[in-house]
Amino acid sequence: MKSTISSVLAVGAALCAGVSGQVVKRQSGSLPPVTTEGNAFYADGERFYIRGVAYQPGGASEAADPLLDMQGLRRDIQSFQELGINTIRVYTIDNSQNHDEAMQMLDAAGIYLALDANTPDYSLNRESLDSLHASYNDVYLQNVFATIDAFSGYNNLLMFFSGNEVINARNNTHAAPYIKAVTRDMKQYISAQADRVIPVGYSSADVAENIESQALYFACGEDEWARSDFFAFNDYSWCEPSSFQESGWDVKVQTYSDYSLPLFLSEFGCITNTRTWGEIEALYGPEMTAVYSGGLVYEYTVEASGYGLIEQSGGSIHPNADFQRLKVAYQKTPNPTGDGGARAQTTPPQCPPRTKEWDVGTLKLPVIPTKAESYMENGAGRGAGLKTGDEGSQWAGTPSETAPDLSDGVTSSSGPAGGSSSGSGSTGESAASSLAPALFGVVVTSMVALAMGW
Repeated sequence: MKSTISSVLAVGAALCAGVSGQVVKRQSGSLPPVTTEGNAFYADGERFYIRGVAYQPGGASEAADPLLDMQGLRRDIQSFQELGINTIRVYTIDNSQNHDEAMQMLDAAGIYLALDANTPDYSLNRESLDSLHASYNDVYLQNVFATIDAFSGYNNLLMFFSGNEVINARNNTHAAPYIKAVTRDMKQYISAQADRVIPVGYSSADVAENIESQALYFACGEDEWARSDFFAFNDYSWCEPSSFQESGWDVKVQTYSDYSLPLFLSEFGCITNTRTWGEIEALYGPEMTAVYSGGLVYEYTVEASGYGLIEQSGGSIHPNADFQRLKVAYQKTPNPTGDGGARAQTTPPQCPPRTKEWDVGTLKLPVIPTKAESYMENGAGRGAGLKTGDEGSQWAGTPSETAPDLSDGVTSSSGPAGGSSSGSGSTGESAASSLAPALFGVVVTSMVALAMGW
């Protein structure tokens, strides 16, 4: 009889998986998932501040997944704990591999992961409108979605970056609508295929001429799917000796005082002079926490650029003076108690006007490539991973049917059937995944009754 009922249960589960388009996933880890509300992050109802480092040993050019090096990660987690951080940012991972062990190790240490969804070979090409249009294709999105699948089941997956410094000058702001389209697509895919809301946003270069326009653009518009869940920028303007006023951070706090999204520094730590980390006291102090939610120090290992907290020699690591000074700065600066001045209710801003510095004159976005639409219902499948000689996605696949200049683009999207936007206060649960447990009960009850002759 037990074997009969077990068989029935297996068949019922398979039937329900077919109805929902996926096997219902379960979350793993002891850390509470982080969500957004108003202009801040929260974990279990408590304000969450990002205190972290960029973690890509070997540098971005190596394109190696640090979460697959268990010996190195186990060693480095001890340094993370010594620093007192709660987040690492990883720019490149191998989405074809399993990351259970790494994510469990980080979870046990109280560490969240902020993850870039792109890799050097699978990303947007900002060179021109034509290259942007060609690179926004189904092969690219399949790999981005596969990364979501690979990490969405971990509670300590903090967020996804839909792009990093794609706009890095005055003359390539034309990339903005394509970045925003990727953000929209990722949010919709999470709603359709994941079991919880996962924040999605953009990591921007601090281009003085258009950084404010970038912040406004990724937060504006009537389409909630296309609005980012947070905005971050890489800020190296605090160069010692400096202060809250001398660095210009006081002006930035004022600029973003009414900003609608959680805001943080996705990279910081100028190396022009000795890094004494005076910015830590400001970033986690009362002057900034009503607007900012912390940041990520650049970077963990010393690379060719000269940044880094840890010297590597073979399999050994040696914390440098930067590490020791940062450790002391963190110890001296606890997070504020309470909500830190965060605003629970915010209003999306007006979209920025077209200017010489911001060459975006439309609110239209490209529609998702037709061949990528099926992933919303059926899942993306296995990711491309990091293969030597992989030509990548930039000139592969089928692009969006929208014209490169977006003249026939869209300004709204309905999202996946029954899905909810991953913005504040939504559940992020698809209609199919909501229906599956209930349907499972009905199917199994009926089949058990038949099997037992009731």
